[in-house]
Formats: sequence, structure tokens, C-alpha cells
Amino acid sequence: MTYKEKTAALRAELRVLHKLNPESAKGFATLSAGAMADGPLDKKSREYVALAIAVTQRCEPCINLHVEALIKVGCTREELGSVLAMCVQMGGGPALMYCAHALAAWDEFTAPAAV
Repeated sequence: MTYKEKTAALRAELRVLHKLNPESAKGFATLSAGAMADGPLDKKSREYVALAIAVTQRCEPCINLHVEALIKVGCTREELGSVLAMCVQMGGGPALMYCAHALAAWDEFTAPAAV
């Protein structure tokens, strides 16, 4: 399964979960909106933090979502590489393995669409 397929499947699973627990979903959405609200850090910086936590917590679905979000806010592959280097420094070998997932997801998400 590709990273795009995994991310689409995750979103479908989350929709089902949110229908089962709408109040919890609303609460998490409110928490997320508050964390991503404009403040001292711009959205790209906050997404770097989110990705770093996702990598060091070894959450591939979160990695995929935050890589996708970083692409949308204008992150470059080189910037991603710098963040991933810090993840390895802080998380060691296990983080290295998930950094490889993050880079592969980036490369797939940013690949030109086949015609």
C-alpha cells in the first residue's frame, strides 16, 4: 500500500471513529485548532514539532499526515531533511527507521502525477 493509500484509508477509518464518538472527535478537533492557532510560532514551525514527535513516538499515520501538512505550508525537502536529522539525534536508531518512512512519504506525495 502506498503512503497516499495509507493516508486515505486512515482518513476513512477516522471518519468512522468520529461518527461513533462525535463528542470526542469535536474535543480533539478543538484541541488541534487551539494548538495550530496563530501565535509566536508559524504553522510550518508547529508542523515541524508535530512531525518530530510523530517520528520519535513511531506513529507512521501521524508522520504521513504531518508530512502532507508540511508540503501544504511550503516546507522544502531540504528543510524536512534538517528536521529528520534532529529526530535521529534525539531518537536514535528507532527514529532513523521512521525518518526513512517520512522521507519516502514526502517523495511519494510530491512526485509529479503520472499522465
